[in-house]
Parts: sequence; C-alpha cells; structure tokens
Amino acid sequence: MQTQAVPAGLSTTEFPTVPLFGLDICAVRFDEAADALFAYASAGARPARVIVTPNVDHLVRLQDASAEFTEPYRGADYIFADGMPVVWASRLLGRPLPERVTGADLFLALAQKASQAGMPVTVIGGMPGQEEMLRAAFARVYPGMPLELFCPSMQFDPLGAEGIEARDRVNRQRPGIVFICLGMPKQERWAFAWQQQLDASLVLCVGAAMDFALGFKRRAPRWMQKAGLEWFWRLASEPHRLWRRYIMRGSRFVGLLARELKKNSKGKAGR
Repeated sequence: MQTQAVPAGLSTTEFPTVPLFGLDICAVRFDEAADALFAYASAGARPARVIVTPNVDHLVRLQDASAEFTEPYRGADYIFADGMPVVWASRLLGRPLPERVTGADLFLALAQKASQAGMPVTVIGGMPGQEEMLRAAFARVYPGMPLELFCPSMQFDPLGAEGIEARDRVNRQRPGIVFICLGMPKQERWAFAWQQQLDASLVLCVGAAMDFALGFKRRAPRWMQKAGLEWFWRLASEPHRLWRRYIMRGSRFVGLLARELKKNSKGKAGR
C-alpha cells in the first residue's frame, strides 16, 4: 500500500492509496474523507484540488480514452472508489479498500457542512432554463449556503466560451467548493484544464449527484447500496439512458478484472 500526501491544512495524516486498474485510489473511509476535504476548504486553502470518483463505467471508458485525458485523470489529487464492484475487486486482488466513497455522498455531506458554515459553493450543471428552480431548491435544502450556479448548454465545451465563463464565475465567487455535475468526460476535462487558474479549494467531479442531493431523483435503498445493487436500481429507473453503461460497459469490466488478476498472479510468481 502506498501513501498519498495530503496538502497542508487538509489533515495531519496521509491518505493511504492502493494501485487498482492504473489508478492510485484512496483507501479511506467515507467520514474520514469528507471531514478532511472540508477542513481543507474551510481553511481557504489553495491551490484547487481535483477529486474524481471512478466507478465501473469510468474504469472501462478510461481504457478507450486518449493519453491526453487518462494522464490528468490518473494524476487527480484525490481518487475515491465510487462503486461497490471496485471495492470488491480490490479485496479480490488483495489490495482492499475499506469502503466506497461516492460522489453522491460527498456532494450531500460537503453541501450540508457548507450550509452550516455559510461557505460559498459553486455548482456547474443542470439544464439551461432551470436556474430559478435550482436556486430555490438549494435554498430550501441547504439554507445559508452562498451559491453560484451555472447551467451550461448541452453543447458545453470545457475549453470553449462556456468553459471560460464557468472558470470566471468560480473566480468571481472564490468558493470553498466547486461541484461539477456534467458527466464524464466533460466535467473532468474542464477541471483538469482550468485547475491551476481556479480561485477555489476543492473541485469535485460528481456527475448526477446534484439530482440526488436535491431530491429530484431517488437513490437506491441503503440495503441495495450496501449489496452493490445500486446500479440495478438506476438501470431500472432509466433503462433507455443507462443500459449501455451498466450492461455493455459493465460486462467489459469483467475483462479488466481478469487482466488485473493475471498481473497479480504473475507478480506473485516472480517473487
């Protein structure tokens, strides 16, 4: 097990990491991660730190992505395992993660902490025209949290005019936390492109987390989450949109795991 240095102000400890599927994934419990991340944001620490939360879908898509994308992704400041299959794979490979740390749960926990502390937060996501409704929902669910909201178009280009506008909105507000809810790879491309120019503490790439945090979509019951069946719940809820993610890319994950197991066995044989 390796250790990943935690920047000054984040924690007095280090996040241990384990190598899985070409990524150094933080081997920490959820509460530990959320508390340490919020401590960094509360201190107004800079530079901005980018957090990604890979699940099975992300791991498969990374195999097809160019080095221009995969190298920054692998170099994200904090990488947490979002899906239970990733946690199970870590245990099967002998590099166990204690539990998953999902983007949806981080959004909820950090937004609640920001609400209580009055910390400014920027959210990039949602559909154009929904701004008033979303601001009202945030004010209801997270009162006292100063919010900057930007709902870009479906043609959002991380490096184009809207990407620049998103950067400028962040820098005008100077938030503790930025949540990017645009889906992979747009959210990650934006975060990696502008990280060094952002006047913020944390940048979290969290996909559909806003919909769950505001109650627009229901998450799977806790027992399904613990049993690793949240994917089935989401597939049943939105089959036309998600079947490719969970059926096709999910089946490819089996091949990724087989390759990792093969590398594991070769490594043990060579000792």
